[in-house]
Amino acid sequence: MKKIHQLALSAFAALCLIVTSAPANAQAPVQYQVDGIIAKVDNQVILRSDLEFGYLQYLAQSKQKPSEDLKCQIFTSLLQDKLLLARAEIDSVVVEDGMVTSELNERINYLASQVGGTERLEQYYNKSLKQLKDELRKTVRQQLVMEKMQREITSKVSVTPKEIKKYFNNIPKDSLPYFSTEVEIGQIVNYAEIGRDQKQEARQKLEKLRERILAGEDFATLARQYSQDPGSAQDGGVLGFFKKKELVPEYEAAALRLEPGGISNVVESQFGFHLIQLIERRGQEFNTRHILIKPATATVDIAASAAELDSVRNLIMSDSLTFAQAAKEYSDDTNTKDNGGMITSRATGFTYTPMDQVDPAIFFVIDTMEVGEISKPVTFTTPDGKEATRIIYLKSKSKPHMANLTDDYQKIANAALAQKRSKAVNEWFKKNISTVYIEVDPEYQDCSGLQQLTQ
Repeated sequence: MKKIHQLALSAFAALCLIVTSAPANAQAPVQYQVDGIIAKVDNQVILRSDLEFGYLQYLAQSKQKPSEDLKCQIFTSLLQDKLLLARAEIDSVVVEDGMVTSELNERINYLASQVGGTERLEQYYNKSLKQLKDELRKTVRQQLVMEKMQREITSKVSVTPKEIKKYFNNIPKDSLPYFSTEVEIGQIVNYAEIGRDQKQEARQKLEKLRERILAGEDFATLARQYSQDPGSAQDGGVLGFFKKKELVPEYEAAALRLEPGGISNVVESQFGFHLIQLIERRGQEFNTRHILIKPATATVDIAASAAELDSVRNLIMSDSLTFAQAAKEYSDDTNTKDNGGMITSRATGFTYTPMDQVDPAIFFVIDTMEVGEISKPVTFTTPDGKEATRIIYLKSKSKPHMANLTDDYQKIANAALAQKRSKAVNEWFKKNISTVYIEVDPEYQDCSGLQQLTQ
């Protein structure tokens, strides 16, 4: 039986399960059966809708034909996920709230970039940004816990050059993958600085709103009218309950100094300027509403940003700095600055990206570039609406070819390592499956993947 790669399926499911129902403008391709629990693993459950949704999403992603065997494979994969979570609970494996929030924000930004911004994302799912984050938070936490468990299981797994060569030689010649043109791309990003006048104007707007609230006007009503936070404005600025360290420090510090019903002074954070009202404290959690005003970005600031990156580019071209050193020192993009400035694929985690998957805004910049060349500064808008400039580095560009050990050694090594890690995880499952309570609906007890897992 062909095994679906556990990590790939889990990551895809975590991204897709942002909502429990289809977007408002989508049509369901099939009619689901009545929902219900089809498996239990200690306190973890699998719903029929979980399986149906994962099955349909995988079919759409892989272009495979529907089959009961494939559905069984996905069911087994979901069961393995629940076993990881159940054992993590027993072994007290947890992830920090800050890590969950960071990953959650990154995924929301990624989804927003795919549909054209946060407002389009809200329209697409007919839900506020806050509702989307609330629905995805549990899934993201579980995904991070599963990844942490798998890292612990496979931490000592490695492959030798001999094993890599053996893995490659075992691939039938007629099954060798064909690689289309791929590129390695780096970037150094500079966010446009907000001018003093723009900051002062935003602060003054909030000061006037604060005066109106203190004079008796309703905070929630003004939030709906003036707040520039698309995720909370329509809900009267309400963010919902958060624990400590889940919100930016400036916001949290101001909120926790308030009594319920109290109004803060104007607070500045990386997102702009806030006016905060504490609604309620509940144990270690607190609920607030806010009005956010974002300072306008002036054209002169974009010009200054471009000039700064042009200077960085000159330093690199004169060999005063490597691109990786410059990225670490000067880039504002936290996703790439500690990775030598290199952009990685969300699907694989590798720096190689097929040309047909390159961001169109970058594609048209590198299309006429030579390998090793660095572009002049180009302006762009980030998924969360920030105006910025960047310089782009074309590190490598491969020609279409059949896989071979010379050109694709690292990819083959990664595949060999993934196979060995998968084997280690499967052995762990067989060893630990008897340590938890498992109940499976009779409909799925004969799944071949499940039988292999329990043997």
